[in-house]
Amino acid sequence: MHDPSHDALYRRVSWRLMPLLFLCFVAAYLDRVNVGFARLQMLADLRFSDTVYGVGAGMFFIGYFLFEVPSNLLMTRAGARLWIARIMISWGLISSAMMFTTSVTSFYVLRFLLGAAEAGFFPGIILYLTYWYPAQRRARMVAVFMSGVAVAGVVGGPLSGWILQAFDGAHGWSGWQWLFLLEGIPSVLLGLWTLFYLDDGIRDASWLSDADKRVLEDAIARDRVGQQHLPLVQVFASGTVWLLALVYFLFVMGLYGVSFWLPQLIRNSGVTDVLHIGLLTAIPYGVAAVVMVAAARHSDRSGERRWHAAGAGLAGALGLVVATACSNDTAIALAALSVATAGILSTFPIFWSLPTAMLGGAAAAAGIAMINSLGNLAGFVSPYLVGAIKDATGNTASGIYLLAASLVAGAVLVVTGVPRAAAAR
Repeated sequence: MHDPSHDALYRRVSWRLMPLLFLCFVAAYLDRVNVGFARLQMLADLRFSDTVYGVGAGMFFIGYFLFEVPSNLLMTRAGARLWIARIMISWGLISSAMMFTTSVTSFYVLRFLLGAAEAGFFPGIILYLTYWYPAQRRARMVAVFMSGVAVAGVVGGPLSGWILQAFDGAHGWSGWQWLFLLEGIPSVLLGLWTLFYLDDGIRDASWLSDADKRVLEDAIARDRVGQQHLPLVQVFASGTVWLLALVYFLFVMGLYGVSFWLPQLIRNSGVTDVLHIGLLTAIPYGVAAVVMVAAARHSDRSGERRWHAAGAGLAGALGLVVATACSNDTAIALAALSVATAGILSTFPIFWSLPTAMLGGAAAAAGIAMINSLGNLAGFVSPYLVGAIKDATGNTASGIYLLAASLVAGAVLVVTGVPRAAAAR
């Protein structure tokens, strides 16, 4: 039976946890993709090709891949508060150090180190949310958390464009150097805040009464019935985990196509001023922030996951195709990019309802990290392929069409490959 008092309790929990986690993801994603704006200046300053940029943008995900699973397993030992704070402080410092890039080698090394530092943050938060929310409440909370991606686009686009323009040449530094320095500082400050504010779990929350803790713990205990608590070796050999990793890889291909190339796609439509480009990138992300939360809420209420994720992926693919085909018309291209961004981002909170409902205990920590690390290898493949195709053909169209095809493949696979019973929690 539905108890309204439980809704009130979960609202208290959400207001305590989600603003900080949301801000952390805004900072994380901004530090991850601001290289897309830095590209508008640094390629000319450092004489990098688009292929070099694509490899450098993607090197982040090599470090991320190698350290993801160990980082998430360490969080279960060190505790969420200490480990998430460590991640944020280290990545903020390395992100600011990107301003000292002077060569191809230093670009690659710093991007690799940034990925290694951030490894474990996203799957760590996904795992952390399973400590607090049962499956029927989780997709909307993941959506609130992941809307940080959209807000990073809304805030980060205009902010990055303004920094590039306003600070270029100040104290002898280029605008892209100031961009890395100034956008890395908030991550360090948020990491310090996390250290003093976040609780490791329900038992550690001094702001909850014992009765409140029992309600939350009982809901989590009921939710864990039917979850698989596999040994780590079996997690890594699980066909379901590998299938989910492949689906995630295909969706992430589209995500980073937008993240790393959206400024260039807007420039291709005829907008040349970097500040105007930054302002226009806020529009697709603003639309996405609203749509992804609404889609996740509807998925939670209906209990259906597969078609929600597939529909969002197909909408993302359609948006990319139209935006590329109509690249000479700024209005049409921007509208299509808004559809693409909203569709692509909406796939992720719904997708993460699948492994978190199926896996529990150490299997959840390892499985979530494995899916995320393998899937995020697309963050290397995607910008590399688009950059290489652009160097070979002189335009980004073929590369973007490839990303659209990847989204379609992910949509088909999530419907045909994921068992209906596993997707209905």
